[in-house]
Amino acid sequence: MRRAVITGLGPITAVGIGRDDFWNGLRAEKSGVQRVTAFDSSIFNAHCAAEIPAWKPEEFFPPHRLKRLDRYAQFSVASAKLALEDAGIAWSREEPQHRIGVSFGTALGGIANAEDQHAHFLKKGTRGVNQTLALQVFGGSAHTNIAIEFGFRGAGTTNSNSCASGTIAVGEALRYIRDDFADVMVAGGAESPLSPLTFAAFTIIKTMSQFTGDPALACRPFDRLRDGFVMGEGAASLVIEELEHARARGAHIYAEVLGYSLNNDAFHMTSPLPTGESCIRAMRESLADARLEPEQIDYVNAHASSTQLNDSTETMSIKEVFGARAATMPVSGTKAYTGHPLGATGAIEAALCALALDRGWIPPTLNWENPDPACDLDVVPQHGREARIDYALSNSFGFGGINACIILGRVPE
Repeated sequence: MRRAVITGLGPITAVGIGRDDFWNGLRAEKSGVQRVTAFDSSIFNAHCAAEIPAWKPEEFFPPHRLKRLDRYAQFSVASAKLALEDAGIAWSREEPQHRIGVSFGTALGGIANAEDQHAHFLKKGTRGVNQTLALQVFGGSAHTNIAIEFGFRGAGTTNSNSCASGTIAVGEALRYIRDDFADVMVAGGAESPLSPLTFAAFTIIKTMSQFTGDPALACRPFDRLRDGFVMGEGAASLVIEELEHARARGAHIYAEVLGYSLNNDAFHMTSPLPTGESCIRAMRESLADARLEPEQIDYVNAHASSTQLNDSTETMSIKEVFGARAATMPVSGTKAYTGHPLGATGAIEAALCALALDRGWIPPTLNWENPDPACDLDVVPQHGREARIDYALSNSFGFGGINACIILGRVPE
């Protein structure tokens, strides 16, 4: 069986842009959540988000290119460039490569840009609308713009599976490598959802935190007083490469993608299946795909969205899969760092897990202060831990009951 390894990382998050800044942001153990500045949130019940205030697209794109890329596509292409540079993969539009593909994910694609352009349309009609709007709003602009930018003519796809999209993108890249459709895949997710109508839509269904204190404390995974997720923006790309292909060129290998699973609760659009049955099956099937036993997992990066139902149901599911060992196995929820950038989250957390494996440090669950009997796990509260990790499981459980898991492992020297 062909094996797939991670050789490049390109995170764009509220706590850091690029591999090293992202890692330093994690080690600083501070949240990237702040009060919304992208628009006036005073009319809403939620006021916090994880924005990327330091984003400077002109550092990545010339002016003529920027005219055709909205913020969502900018995140997609820029994160891919960061990952490719980290991996040392050469590219050329003049010499396209047929064995390199792109697998991306997003929940909402260019919806925020469409919302902005609609306002211009109401004022000036079609004269006020960006001439390339039709090419910007669809989710597939992520992988297509990456392919065009770098000359990658291999498999290309962008899935839109809510909060599980980034994890699914990584899992599908594993399949493309295994099945010999590609030697290299750029896999990841991007999201730019911070616009008034989109923000309002999530406040209406009462899934976001209404915390009014210090914004940095708004996202509280596994904490008894958690009251909803905090929306974020950002992206992450991972270069996933066939093992021998990577070794032949002397690439640094962060981790191997060993297992992947995907299923659906078939229950409710926002509430998880109360029994956790599908989450349990997703974790077990990813273990089976990786040919591992539960006792071999050293760390779980939980979906841990900071909602009451999600965190307690995920806890119950983890305990069912890992048994008595669940009480002492490190399980952290890292969205207090980055907020919840919806479809990009799974890719960001995959990059985080790869770095944790590579550098031997487990990131903490920030803002955990009030124990919840329904979330009685070792959540690595407040401060991370130095630890050797051989195998890590990353969960993404999204709206619509979409459950995806990936397993990463250390590659022996």
